[in-house]
Amino acid sequence: MKDYWVWCGSVIRGEDGRYHMFASRWSKKLPFTPHWATNSEIVRAVADRPEGPYTFAEVVLPPRGSEYWDGRVTHNPTIHRVNGMYLLFYMGTTYEEDMPSPEHNPIQAGSTLDHPISAKARARQRIGLATSKSVFGPWERSDEPILSPMPGKWDSLMTTNPAPCIHPDGSVLLIYKAVGSQHDLLRLGVAKAPHYKGPYERLCEEPIFRFDETNDHIEDGYVWWSQEARRYEMIMKDMNGGICGEKHAGIHAYSEDGAVWHIFEEPLAYSRKVRWDNGSETIQGNLERPQLLTQDGRPTHLFAATSNSPEGFAKATDTWNMVIPLKE
Repeated sequence: MKDYWVWCGSVIRGEDGRYHMFASRWSKKLPFTPHWATNSEIVRAVADRPEGPYTFAEVVLPPRGSEYWDGRVTHNPTIHRVNGMYLLFYMGTTYEEDMPSPEHNPIQAGSTLDHPISAKARARQRIGLATSKSVFGPWERSDEPILSPMPGKWDSLMTTNPAPCIHPDGSVLLIYKAVGSQHDLLRLGVAKAPHYKGPYERLCEEPIFRFDETNDHIEDGYVWWSQEARRYEMIMKDMNGGICGEKHAGIHAYSEDGAVWHIFEEPLAYSRKVRWDNGSETIQGNLERPQLLTQDGRPTHLFAATSNSPEGFAKATDTWNMVIPLKE
């Protein structure tokens, strides 16, 4: 989609046997940041193979009015299926002002999430769920968020970055990102529900990780149940590199019960150094919002959002979702 910024893709094999990517997009006529927080919408693209190429199919969760909790923005899709039902977890938000547009954009290039509109949009981020019996829809969006902030706690400002692990009985372990104030370090929390529609209850009142270094923080979790190891495993983004040894690379963690988590002795899950199918290598400025495609109970492909700038999306002119086949 050459006229759009594209981010955070999640892929599933549909009932038609093809591969469907749910991703976020917003117009390139607006700067990448902070307009991901004010203008993103979730779309679907389709391919014959996991590796693509993917062709745009439709807008799945468009803006629907500022009166809805997710009425202005949908972002961070992660798609799953259980018992014949497709589950699309996502982040939504809203604000009363007109949405920024190329013709009227009060949030100029170089602005940050501290601009009044984008700050409001970020503070109102909540996790939601849309369901459908078909990958083609129609999608039933939740009337209310499935997980909201806890007043007075570490996650009192917003909840975002949903990372659900869906069990065969429809119950869910949900990892999420949150902060208590606008400039807090990013932390991860955990909740569970007896059914994917809820109710969701936190397993603990503190973040699942607190690191020794005060500037170490994380985001973009993805969690799954390893049948072979009989435990939960998770990959997540290392914001500064102090945990896995590489800035913006992936951390690998595990848990027996979903509540108490441990970093592997070899913590690096993936690097920003990418080897292309022609044998060349590049170091990507971004490799974010990692998602796995699982087939026959085994992760087979890693999807991650990336950009064409070695310095990350702030100076990028193009963004896309990269797919990396995993070794047997």
